[in-house]
Amino acid sequence: MLFSIDARLHYRFAEPCEVLLLLEAARSPEQRVIRDDLRLSVGEIAQCADAATGERHALFDAQGEVEIHYAAEVEIARPDPAIADAAACRVRDLPAEALPYLRPSRYCPSDRFDGLVRRRFDGLEGGAKVVAILDFVHDHLAYEVGASDPFTTACETFAGGTGVCRDFTHLAISLCRAADIPARAVSAYAWRLDPPDLHAVLEVFLEGRWRLADPTGKAPVEGLIRIATGRDAADIAFMNIFGRAEMVSQSFAVREVTARAANTDGPGRNVVVMA
Repeated sequence: MLFSIDARLHYRFAEPCEVLLLLEAARSPEQRVIRDDLRLSVGEIAQCADAATGERHALFDAQGEVEIHYAAEVEIARPDPAIADAAACRVRDLPAEALPYLRPSRYCPSDRFDGLVRRRFDGLEGGAKVVAILDFVHDHLAYEVGASDPFTTACETFAGGTGVCRDFTHLAISLCRAADIPARAVSAYAWRLDPPDLHAVLEVFLEGRWRLADPTGKAPVEGLIRIATGRDAADIAFMNIFGRAEMVSQSFAVREVTARAANTDGPGRNVVVMA
């Protein structure tokens, strides 16, 4: 499937500061960025890419009004996303990259959920256990904007019974890790998400590869366009501001594009300072 992305952000910075932007679609064998264009109304931009994950970072100095526009076309060609019948790996058979995602993290204190997982999901294995966990999170939590804040942990979400996508994701990750299944947070552009926004989902490592899942059920997995992965929301924030800022406006749009002939020139990428 081929998708177009259009993201527009307008922020006001009260004082000079540095900003780390994580807004561009990641490159991977199953996610081909055909073309993309990042435009910022600032001066010099430093860029770096993570060769292991395909994630792309932009860093810049900000002051006053800053406008950011990101546009891209991305082709998604993932393997079968099914989870239910996928087998779990023994810990000794996991690749090194998956091991950190078995451990508790700042917003996902998975060690606090060991007893619940044993009681609630006893007798289930692998993908069947993950599906049961996703169903439990979806049924246990009510989606409510403003019910949490950037410091809310999975324990608080579980106790309160409400949250937004990051909270659903943190609880699902915590339960999967407590079940000895590696799980990590993913920031993504999401096709058919209503209202349009950046979306937090998770990946679980089953049968030799990472598989996406959305515990909110608000966006189809086949239309998720990965931006970044990490232990929890602290690792995947689309903007880290090393100072103070006020959001003026932001909007996100993801649309399916009618298939057309492949671009034989390979992916193109521009970073432009707006006049």
